[in-house]
Amino acid sequence: MGTSDHGRTRATQAIYDDLPPAMRVAIDEFAHHLATIEDRSVHTVRAYVGDAVSLFGHAAAAGCAKLGDLDIAELRGWLAAQRSGGAARTSMARRAASARALTAWAHRAGHLEHDVGAQLASPRAHRTLPGVLRADQAEKLVTSPAGSEEAPVEVRDRLVLELLYATGIRVSELCGLDVSDLDRTRRLVRVLGKGGKERSVPYGVPAERALDGYLRTARPALTSPDSGDALLLGARGGRLQPTIARRLVSAYARAESLPHTTPHGLRHSAATHLLEGGADLRAVQELLGHASLATTQIYTHVSVERLRAAYRQAHPRA
Repeated sequence: MGTSDHGRTRATQAIYDDLPPAMRVAIDEFAHHLATIEDRSVHTVRAYVGDAVSLFGHAAAAGCAKLGDLDIAELRGWLAAQRSGGAARTSMARRAASARALTAWAHRAGHLEHDVGAQLASPRAHRTLPGVLRADQAEKLVTSPAGSEEAPVEVRDRLVLELLYATGIRVSELCGLDVSDLDRTRRLVRVLGKGGKERSVPYGVPAERALDGYLRTARPALTSPDSGDALLLGARGGRLQPTIARRLVSAYARAESLPHTTPHGLRHSAATHLLEGGADLRAVQELLGHASLATTQIYTHVSVERLRAAYRQAHPRA
């Protein structure tokens, strides 16, 4: 789906065009604030702007002409309409967060006398435990590409899998790596995460071996004038795209008859195996680049569930 100015999609553009001029100006200012001041990701800006357009459309239909006309009743009415329309709990939680972000900004910017969204309760999103591979399954997956020097793409694929599992970084972070981000002496990689936050993540000996083979043989074979300093290259020499990385992870898992796996699944697996191996929760938080410890704590639940499953299967009194 195409995107127009300030993250509005075609689906929301028609609603935006019908809004009162003051509301359109407020939406554009909010989008600018999200993108430039808060440095939110493109996806977050698009989602929050879409929610703001939807909220303003609901408010305009109720007689509001500007942002300052919003009150808690309008916010709750909008969320109730979303719920009646079948929105999932996760979507409802995000929309409530969008509304709170909008009114908090509007209050600071002087558009609202009070931050009416501060009174808005958010439905707790139902969090399912992420599926993870066992350690032996993860090893089988990351070693599945043959990695012969005659097949540079396979050598690259081996490195993709090794790095995803060794570091637990996001696929977007992986594909954004440059050669200059590597500190091979200390086996560290510099990662630019969400919100432009930088962190250093260690990787192990198997990943270093895969990296050495890739830089010696495969990357020179794949390099083109478009390669620049990108670490991981596509078949035509440009920077490897996340969609291709996701596709190859799933394909190798399928070829090895493993459970369906994605790059994020390898991230889940890495975090779970670190905790099961005795890693400190805050250290894992730092490695994963989580802003909140609560986000990392879900992996402790995964480990507990695996422990309970093993107990039920093996203990004579289970």
